[in-house]
Parts: sequence; structure tokens; C-alpha cells
Amino acid sequence: MVVEPEHAPLNGRNGRKRPQPPQKSPREVADELRARIRSGRLQPGRRMPTQARLAEEFGVERGTVRQALRILQSERLLTNVSRGSPATVAPDPYGTRAAPQTRPLPTTVALASRVTRAFAAPHVEIDALCLTAVSLTLALGEPLGQIHAGRLKPAKIDVRVLLPSRDIDLAFPVAVAGAGATGDPVHEGWLAMRDAQARVLRHSLLGLRATHGIDVRVSFRALPFTPPVKLYLLNGSEALFAYYTLTRREQEVGRERLETYDAEGIRSTLFAFERGGGPRDGVFVQQSRLWFEALWGTISSGLVLGARPSPRGRVPRVTRVTRRDPRPGGPAGPRRRS
Repeated sequence: MVVEPEHAPLNGRNGRKRPQPPQKSPREVADELRARIRSGRLQPGRRMPTQARLAEEFGVERGTVRQALRILQSERLLTNVSRGSPATVAPDPYGTRAAPQTRPLPTTVALASRVTRAFAAPHVEIDALCLTAVSLTLALGEPLGQIHAGRLKPAKIDVRVLLPSRDIDLAFPVAVAGAGATGDPVHEGWLAMRDAQARVLRHSLLGLRATHGIDVRVSFRALPFTPPVKLYLLNGSEALFAYYTLTRREQEVGRERLETYDAEGIRSTLFAFERGGGPRDGVFVQQSRLWFEALWGTISSGLVLGARPSPRGRVPRVTRVTRRDPRPGGPAGPRRRS
């Protein structure tokens, strides 16, 4: 007679062990606790449940709970995270517990804090669709500074950026009077800004390989249209969205003053949606990710930085809208955009 081991759980008549449910990751536990803080279930200044109670509730080890609490501490949502007494819910100076009635903030105010929060994850994933990447380059300054100071140490960073192709007729920025017969200085100014920001962004991130041993990948692709909005996706769990609002203004382009239609992207109002912020937020994040992936994998094309462009003359639009982006670069441009 064969005696089964005393504690071997069986699944029906086949004698196989029952599969154990997969444990939640620290990021998943942090997402749930963050949602409770955002909703007001966990009030600022109040103590969190003990790590033992949280571990029992989520069905995980206490080490997993501790990592989740440290993620929230790095986001400045918790204080006093230790092995001893329970952590405390802290006030949020950056407005990351954005309740539905919270007023959206300009890109320059809101983006940096949220990008810094994303860098607390072991694997940082940032996808961006924008006009020149100025805002993203500025926002990366804070987390990169914290990495160099030893306060943040992600193991892996993946950044993908969609930018307009150099070979299209942009909807904006454009001269009100149209392009000249020998070239378009407004377009060349935008192109110089696009390439300069992309090179700075790439250099700053790839430098982390040598200085900190972080696995970094930075990719760019070119779009065959002018994006009317800007979008940032952070770690697959947050979507930040803003409109490019056009204005008519006079700018100095080269040695002359021109009337242009343009947008000031760094001042555009940024709307934030989080996967744990409710059904509507979750759907927006999911659809934004699908939209980005569709653009990345279909109509976008390779974008190469560093080469000098040939003079841009008056040619038919059908020859300007291409699937290639081989020759970025050009003279200095008028103003910052993103």
C-alpha cells in the first residue's frame, strides 16, 4: 500500500498537487495601497495597518509588503517605513493623490514629480509622444540627480519616444505667411530643437550604463503627422495627457521677425490618469497604451539623429510625407516646445 505524504494537497482523483495562486508583486501591493490613499480610505497623518496584517490581507510575505511600503515612501506618500512601528500616511506635496476634483497643473509643475516617482520602480518604463521632447528632458533632471546622489537605483530603464518626422509639412509651428521659396526657417528651427533635445535625452540616460551599471535602452521613432496632443505613459500604470493649444505670435527666426502659429508645450495643462484611480482612469491608461503601441508598431518609422539635413525647398507634399527620417539636424530655432 502506498501512503501519500501527510501534507500533500490533492486535486480531485488524479493525485496532483493543487496549484498555488500567484503572489502579488510589491508593485501590485503598492498600487492597491496607493488607490486607498487616493480615495481617502487611508487619511493623511493616520497610521497604516501593520506589515503583518497587510501581508495576511494580500497573501504575501512581509518582505513583499515592506518593498511596497518603500515604493510609496519614495513617492512621499508614506513616512516612518521600518521593521518596527506601522508606517504613517504623509501629506502629498506634489499632488500625486489626485482626487477627481484636484486641479490639473502645467506640464513644468506636474511632470517632473511623476517621472521621479516612476524611477522608484526596479524597471522604469517611459513612453512619450510629443513635438520636441523638451518637457521630458527637463523632467528627467530630478530622477537622474537622485540616481547620481545614490537615492534611487533602478535596475533597468526603457524609454521610447515618438516625434514628428523631419520630412512632413508640420501643422505647427509654421509661418503665418507660409514657407519661402528657398526653404522654411521655422521648420528648420523646430527640427534643430527636436534633434538637440533627443540627443541630450539619449546621452543623459545612456550615461547611466557606465556610471551606475544600469541596463538602459532609449529608442526614437518618427511619426508622419503633427501630434495635436502630448502623452506620457509611466511604468504602464499612469497616463499623462495634454493638449497643444495654438497661438499666433511674433518670433525671431534667424535674423528676421516672423508671425507664426505655435504652441508652448511646457506650459500646457497636464491631466493625470492612474490605473488604480478608478474604472475611468484605468480604461484611459489602457487605451492610451494601446494607442501608443499601435503608432509605434505601424505607421511610425526609424528616426536617426546626428546627420545634417539638405536645404529644404518647395516640393510637392506627396514627396515630403515619407516613411523615412534619415537626416535630422539643422540651424538653431525660435523657442522651446515639447
